[in-house]
Amino acid sequence: MGQIANATSKSQDVDHNNWWQGDISHLLPMVNHERLLLKVSFQTPLNEIPYLDLGGRVIAGCQSDTHGRFWQFHADGLESAVEYSLQFVTSSLKPLCDPWPIQTFPHPEDEPEHVRLLMYTCAGGDEAKVTPDGRPEAISKVVRRQLFARGLSFEPDAVIGIGDQVYLDIKSGIADSVYGDAVRAYFDEHGWFDNDLPVLGSKNESLLAHYVDRQIGQLYGVMFRSTPTYLTMDDHDYFENDVANNNMVTFPVDSFQLRLARTTQQLYFPEFLPDQNRPLGLSGSSAGDRAEGLSESFGTLRYGKLLELLMYDCRRFMDLKGELSRFVAADAEDWLISRTGADDTSHLIHVPSTPMGWSAGKWAEWYPDVLDGKTLTIEKHKHLWQPGWFAQHQRILKSLYAQTERPPVMISGDLHAIAYSKIMSSGDLSFDDNPIHTILAGSIGTEDEGYPSFYRGVGGQPPQLLSVEEVVKPIEKLGFSILDITKNNIKVRQFAWRPPEEETHIDTLQPFSTIQISRNKA
Repeated sequence: MGQIANATSKSQDVDHNNWWQGDISHLLPMVNHERLLLKVSFQTPLNEIPYLDLGGRVIAGCQSDTHGRFWQFHADGLESAVEYSLQFVTSSLKPLCDPWPIQTFPHPEDEPEHVRLLMYTCAGGDEAKVTPDGRPEAISKVVRRQLFARGLSFEPDAVIGIGDQVYLDIKSGIADSVYGDAVRAYFDEHGWFDNDLPVLGSKNESLLAHYVDRQIGQLYGVMFRSTPTYLTMDDHDYFENDVANNNMVTFPVDSFQLRLARTTQQLYFPEFLPDQNRPLGLSGSSAGDRAEGLSESFGTLRYGKLLELLMYDCRRFMDLKGELSRFVAADAEDWLISRTGADDTSHLIHVPSTPMGWSAGKWAEWYPDVLDGKTLTIEKHKHLWQPGWFAQHQRILKSLYAQTERPPVMISGDLHAIAYSKIMSSGDLSFDDNPIHTILAGSIGTEDEGYPSFYRGVGGQPPQLLSVEEVVKPIEKLGFSILDITKNNIKVRQFAWRPPEEETHIDTLQPFSTIQISRNKA
């Protein structure tokens, strides 16, 4: 279609660094060493197919919704470790935004010297959802975007947001002791989903976009357009909190929950790109309504021979099968253990959506700990807790410990805190000579009432079945982690902030903790 002309006029719709975004509402990219996947939405539906100019190669958009607001772009056959210039255009080559750059990852056999990651959790929530006494569900998007901007100022090579991209719990939200009335009023004001209708092509579609725009689209905007962004899912992304009591059991995920979650991902953020070491037929992969080889629940970030990051959703496939129960599908567990045993990168990091190493006494944890007053105990029965969950936990930790040269490391979210511990033993497994390094990445969006110590009277604590060295005890503040990874070392800088600290402090926020994790052998 030829070269694209420069834009001749600019609207006033600009982001913080004066990039003209035209009518774009949000834009999230993902790359590997040879492919690109973009998810984009526009303020108003488009009447014609948009195109992506990728270094002179023009690619037609694929419509993700039924109205024409949401589009996705797929490109393969790219060169590794190359910076490409991208721009959305019309069929007549009229620019829809300014050009912007993005770089592919190194080839799996390349040997890069360094990679930097920005990691966090719990970015979702709508501050407009408030209790009758005015308490908001989430910190303001202004503050969340400030935290994002500070994280991005370190120029990470990739971003990983671990679970809870959306907080819109339906059954459990209405029944919640703190937010129940607010949730019902929120749905009364904005509209209720109809479980008997499909999500796309019914009133549910516009409702979903209305709700999720407020939590993902308006939050991310175009800030991350040049940074590959990996968003994983946890319980709230299925529109429920994990709850099991005499009145309701919210998981395993039901059909409507699953359709809402899958549609949210289809519209707003990229699925995981194929990886040569991840089976195409893995659970949650290669669905007929997705591009070939994409995985919705289990993902890989491979950065040459330096790093492999394994990301896994612990909610979509969780079951209630007693001793045989799992948080992670059986074939996905096999993949995790197989990749952990393959010694073809300097570092391998697990990123589960549900943390290992801490408990707050909630139902769907790896651990049987239950709240007894303001303490945790395993002497009391936890309703519907499944022993198979801990058995799977043991198998995963055993595989991490078995690495002889790489340090066993995992980073997770969910718990609305930032922390670092070493797991020295778990059940009958001892890790004294090669402890498991486990890190809580830090929460982006939590308001005061969202912290475990408010809801449950206790913050995250070491589970009773584990022996843990708490290096950084859980800190209930907003924050994120920056990882700098070289061949022989992982450096983790942890950042934290919480009101009543001045918001202006975020712009120059410094790490309160720096962790060094070295390879066992150089």
